[in-house]
Amino acid sequence: MLTPGNRLTLLENGAAYFPALLSAMDAARHEIHLESYIFELDETGQQVIAAVRRAARRGVRVRLLLDGFGCRNFPRYTAARLRRDGVQLLFYRPESRRFRLRRHRLRRMHRKIAVVDARVAFVGGINVIDDRNAPGNPSHRYDYAVQVRGPLVADIVHAARRLWWLVRWSRLRRRPRQVTGVAPCMAEAGDQRAEFLVRDNLGHRRDIEEAYLRAIRDAREEILIANAYFLPGRRFRHALVEAARRGVRVVLLLQGRTDHRFYQLVSRALYRHFLDHGIEIHEYHLGELHAKAAVVDRDWATVGSSNIDPFSLLLSREGNVVVRDERFAAQLRASMQRALTDGAQPILRQHWRHLTWYQRLASWVLYGFVRLATGVTGYARLD
Repeated sequence: MLTPGNRLTLLENGAAYFPALLSAMDAARHEIHLESYIFELDETGQQVIAAVRRAARRGVRVRLLLDGFGCRNFPRYTAARLRRDGVQLLFYRPESRRFRLRRHRLRRMHRKIAVVDARVAFVGGINVIDDRNAPGNPSHRYDYAVQVRGPLVADIVHAARRLWWLVRWSRLRRRPRQVTGVAPCMAEAGDQRAEFLVRDNLGHRRDIEEAYLRAIRDAREEILIANAYFLPGRRFRHALVEAARRGVRVVLLLQGRTDHRFYQLVSRALYRHFLDHGIEIHEYHLGELHAKAAVVDRDWATVGSSNIDPFSLLLSREGNVVVRDERFAAQLRASMQRALTDGAQPILRQHWRHLTWYQRLASWVLYGFVRLATGVTGYARLD
């Protein structure tokens, strides 16, 4: 359900996100909650560490929740130093036996959320990592986050505290006390309508995917999707093709540079299918595309942590903000159009049709393997 009365600020890349986050942390008086899938101790990570330590030393309650796989190399001495300063630090499903294959290892905490004093929140796809710390050292990492003020912050606070409580429960092996803190500020801060959606393995298994599908099915003019790891299931693929058939311009902005060559090869299995149905595909080469964002018909937009692949849509804990506001959608669309113009290369149908049969077969075999492997985990349908 859309919540009115919010003020949303689009933050493009870490260059805009981290100054806003650090400023909010340094102004914190009561509590800070930060979740991240990856936390690198590069220059940016050190700045965040310094900010949370300063906050904890002045009496702010700081909760830092990191994923046990994405942060499996987080230094123990840094964790000990944080705890000595009063920072509460937990790891979601920590890696105990790195080379042991267990189904639950695929269920990760992939969210990137921060909440300060229950008054300002940040939701997006940006991990705690420097933009310059990327494969091949490209000029930058391309990603988004949203700063939220207004009544919607209450939903983000609730989600953050609930996950912290669940992780504490799993670690303590007994039911802990409810997570307390300052009451969320419910005062209106603007006039924008938005909704905070999560994906988990309980009551919100498909909320983010269903929001995408509704927007795609209702689209009449344009669908613009920027996504780092694009491996949609049958329903998502069919929804995009049906939109293109009824005259909607469908544009996919995907990775050109990648930190996962295997995933890129798998996602390219779908290129010919999409191109044959009139869907535009562009690969971003100016830097590493890490965005998970979309704009539909210039008034629906989403920014968050969820890729359009089996691991995000069917296994991981994710968080997205969905916005119904022409101004926000226009700003996000303009940014994505700049990325298309300045940093992306179009994939042409005539060039893709010249791939050898065995190259296409290899991509489809790998695509089927990834989808099947996800289904074998027992947590999801393969549609």
